[in-house]
Amino acid sequence: MNDEQFMKLALKLAAKGRGFASPNPMVGAVIVKKGRIIGQGWHQCCGENHAEVNAIQNATENVAGSTFYVTLEPCCHSGKTPPCTDLIIRKKIKRVVIGTTDSNPLVSCRGINSLQAAGIEVKTGVLEDRCRSLNEVFFHFMETGLPFVTVKYAQTLDGRIATATGQSQWISSPASLKFAHQLRAEHDAILVGIGTVLKDNPSLTVRRVRGRNPLRVVVDGGLALTTRFNVMQDLSRTPTLIATTKNASDPAFQKLVSAGAELVSVRSNKKNHVNLKQLLHHLAARNISSVLIEGGSQIITSALKDNLVNRLVTIIAPKILGKGIEAVGNLNIRDLKEAKILSLKSVAKKGTDLIMDYRLML
Repeated sequence: MNDEQFMKLALKLAAKGRGFASPNPMVGAVIVKKGRIIGQGWHQCCGENHAEVNAIQNATENVAGSTFYVTLEPCCHSGKTPPCTDLIIRKKIKRVVIGTTDSNPLVSCRGINSLQAAGIEVKTGVLEDRCRSLNEVFFHFMETGLPFVTVKYAQTLDGRIATATGQSQWISSPASLKFAHQLRAEHDAILVGIGTVLKDNPSLTVRRVRGRNPLRVVVDGGLALTTRFNVMQDLSRTPTLIATTKNASDPAFQKLVSAGAELVSVRSNKKNHVNLKQLLHHLAARNISSVLIEGGSQIITSALKDNLVNRLVTIIAPKILGKGIEAVGNLNIRDLKEAKILSLKSVAKKGTDLIMDYRLML
């Protein structure tokens, strides 16, 4: 096997951390000695051992003189765990092959420099595009200071997310619903507008798959939310953050705080709605690296209009409604040259539905 083949294995290991490593990156590591794999590991959960540590601890023999394959540049600073570079140097690893450098300013080539200064041979950029793609959320967060935003909605073949009377449960198949819950588990926060809460009363939790519940974020400029809704239940285990244009002196604000929710006052935009970009900055300050927007149409439209969306996941059900509610409203586009351009990353079939996974060309 060559360097690329071992890195492919490291990538497979890294992907096992999806939904658990965040806001840390997913990282996989493979240790090879005399052509044999003697250790493997991945970053299993934020706050726990990094992939490099797990691979060394799982090694079947002494790792001195071996080649270490890792999808992301090893860290060289102390955080929740000690620097991985120190461990690699101490264990007398001979060669380190790295998929891609780390955009974290605390690392960013410093890990590579530390290894080289210790006399270790370092090779970088092996399957770099794939290594960056795996951690697109992490790199976006580190390089822009904003969470990676995914918009997900289910629609009929003729582009309706609900009937003309507002009925939307369920447009998609059970298999697609399971996929939607997997998406929730992979994001740090899930965001909806107050209209979706009032109409559908969602719980916004992960139930159909194994995974952690994201932070629930409700955009509620006028504070129409009350304690009877599902997003206000079980707050000790699944917190809810309410973004509003009201301030702390408002009686409704105080009532929701007393019930256990967290509220944040966000300035309004030109339409007197919550400013979504400011809200995203607030979430970033809380170390929220990814946000899943599940609706409704007004929130989706605002996020697209403000160029805040990185990923668009559309579940297309083989149904036709005719008149109904559309997913995306008026973007004030008058010329085709102004259209939002998307790049199709994948197409999958779930039950009777098609899952279209796009990236927006910002």
